[in-house]
Amino acid sequence: MATYWDPFQEMDRLFGSLAQTGRSGPPMPMDLFREGDHYVLAVDLPGVDPGSIDVSCEDRTLTIRAERTPRSAEGRWLLRERSSGTMARQLTLGRGLALDQISAGYDDGVLTLTIPVAEEARPRRIEVSHSKKPTEIEAGT
Repeated sequence: MATYWDPFQEMDRLFGSLAQTGRSGPPMPMDLFREGDHYVLAVDLPGVDPGSIDVSCEDRTLTIRAERTPRSAEGRWLLRERSSGTMARQLTLGRGLALDQISAGYDDGVLTLTIPVAEEARPRRIEVSHSKKPTEIEAGT
């Protein structure tokens, strides 16, 4: 029976709150999947200035922060559902990831993080050694 190892299994906290003044909205929607020897985390951040995106990793805690500037209107607001302000989300990552090799890109409103599995955590085949000469069996009389 094969055992599936998932370093994200150790996530002890998942913060999906928006740090906004006076109001809250839905968390940053994200997808997470494994692709070969790395994980891909895609976070929806539409309308965010790419210069305001901050991604950091400290002691296995991955923090994503971004800011959406509020739109000013000359007239009177009739409907205002789009959130603005600073958004933040934190993930506690499991062991076995190469945290010093995380890469990030922002395209079409989606922040994509690539998180490699550490070399020592990758599955490997272990060769079994055996003696080269065959064992002789003597027939009894």
